[in-house]
Amino acid sequence: MKSQQTPLYRECLNSNARMVNFAGWDMPIQFSSVLKEHHAVRESVGVFDISHMGVVELKGINAKDNLQRLVPTDLHRIGKGEACYTVLLNNSGKILDDLIIYDLGQNNDSTESLLLVINAGCSSKDINWLRQNLQKEQISITDEKQNNVLIALQGPLAENHLQRLTNESLKGLPKFGHRYIDLNELKVESSTKAFISRTGYTGEDGFEILINSKAGQHLWKHLINEGVTPCGLGARDTLRLEAGMHLYGKDITLENTPLEAGLGWLVHLEMPYKFLGRSALEEQTEKGIKNRLVGIELEGRAIARSGYPITFNGEHLGVITSGSWAPTLNKAIAMGYISTKFAKIGNAIEIEIRGEKYPATIVKLPFYRRK
Repeated sequence: MKSQQTPLYRECLNSNARMVNFAGWDMPIQFSSVLKEHHAVRESVGVFDISHMGVVELKGINAKDNLQRLVPTDLHRIGKGEACYTVLLNNSGKILDDLIIYDLGQNNDSTESLLLVINAGCSSKDINWLRQNLQKEQISITDEKQNNVLIALQGPLAENHLQRLTNESLKGLPKFGHRYIDLNELKVESSTKAFISRTGYTGEDGFEILINSKAGQHLWKHLINEGVTPCGLGARDTLRLEAGMHLYGKDITLENTPLEAGLGWLVHLEMPYKFLGRSALEEQTEKGIKNRLVGIELEGRAIARSGYPITFNGEHLGVITSGSWAPTLNKAIAMGYISTKFAKIGNAIEIEIRGEKYPATIVKLPFYRRK
């Protein structure tokens, strides 16, 4: 099947992108080098095309209560202009996808609106799951991405660059805050109304911007001309791994519950609402879990890749899910599932790489935290 292309595909090629197939999309893996792009985001600012991600709006009477039945996080803790990170669960408490839910507030007709940003590879499956499990007569499900552009502007200088494009102050927008603003300084014929959120997948300050394709193409070119570094999936992966952020399909899958994945903070069993998988998570909370996701630092320069065995004294303990060299920390890092009884921070372990065993240590996540 032919790969899909985002509205920024040509702009990425013009910026010397090396393209790969990712979740059925032609996406840039890098522009200059992963190392340069990684450091640009940590030290100044970088821009990513993330238009492959799914964007869905739910609208209707009691939309939040309807969606609450599918996630373990108390959605009533957020109000209009706020958002939360959470996971979609099945009846067994296993993770169908991770996502961000944005509360758009109430409409004039008293209906509620929520915006969901979901993973590209799970988009069709997630939408079908929503249609099957939400009350169809009350809730409408709309594809809000359509042919729009979704851009991630990330790094310490991200606010400075975005602020130059609007007359509206961004200073008061908190982490996970969001609103619609007019990027009027873009000066293009099409509408420059954009949905912006103070979110990202890098561990740095930054914004994700949803805007129509014509204005989005102009925005991309403007940022590049202003010296913002274009970044690909390679840097996005090393940045998110340093920040201890999960990648669906690697660190979290249909084999894992949020408790096993180190995402217990998303599970609000104290709330009175029922949700799919609640009984399974209550049982895990009571009885404990057999395996858990941990952070790992390796000695030397060997890289632990997905699927590599975790051992100690000849005993198989688990398996690596993600691993890379961490440019900010100048060391090899990884995440992996390990038997809970061996998962104590500070424990020595070994990673088997091409038949050789390399010493490593279990460490606290995240590996990197922005000052």
